[in-house]
Amino acid sequence: MRGLTGKAILVTGSSNGIGHAMAERLVAEGAKVVVHGRDREEVEGVCRELGGQAAPVTGDLADPETPQALVDATVAAFGRIDGLVNNAGIYPRGEVTGTTVDFFDEIFAVNVRAPLLASEAAARAFRAQGSGGAIVTVGSINAWCGLPRLTVYSMSKGALMTMTRNLADSLGPERIRLNQLNVGWTFTANEDATQQKEGQKPGWEKHVPVRQAPSGRIMQPEEIAAHTAFWLSDESAPVSGQIYEVEQFPVIGRMG
Repeated sequence: MRGLTGKAILVTGSSNGIGHAMAERLVAEGAKVVVHGRDREEVEGVCRELGGQAAPVTGDLADPETPQALVDATVAAFGRIDGLVNNAGIYPRGEVTGTTVDFFDEIFAVNVRAPLLASEAAARAFRAQGSGGAIVTVGSINAWCGLPRLTVYSMSKGALMTMTRNLADSLGPERIRLNQLNVGWTFTANEDATQQKEGQKPGWEKHVPVRQAPSGRIMQPEEIAAHTAFWLSDESAPVSGQIYEVEQFPVIGRMG
């Protein structure tokens, strides 16, 4: 894809799932990628798969110092940073009317505070380089309402939409672009484990009601990765401040 070759991109939460697929796609498009996760062995394993275009870094995004450390690690590894993907997030279920302070703070620390701090750290690095840059944040269609047991998670994704638009507005004159992908139901190992824990049988993803997946299947990480590559690349410039619904059906106004 035009505009990604040689660019240095940090992808948070890229040692598995959607983030792993993103790292694979970006390297295939000629980018250099910092692979992030919390498990050193897992992160290094992904980097071995990707070869010399990938560098490993670990860190817990619940720690407010981690976002800056990840951006610094990207610059140390590749001499610069050209893009950031705020992909990492957590989605624990919670009982309606049973939210605790600790539960709320945990989700917002990882899902909202970390992307904000990482975006700000990346913007400072772009400025120091005298360059523009691209930031893609992974949101969710749950931001518009969400399931009953995902109230706090849904709130966190709604906050990211405001963050994306606000920073895109303020940083646009510096050629720093921010866009968000509100991702729909996607099959990952973590989602598979969650669904089976809640009573689904193995292979459930092949029998999803057509109302929830008009194509006959839910989306795959590689499909989300393709959208990510586009929004990081120069091909999507100068568009900024957009919330792009990565879903199989209209999210708003759907009847029945």
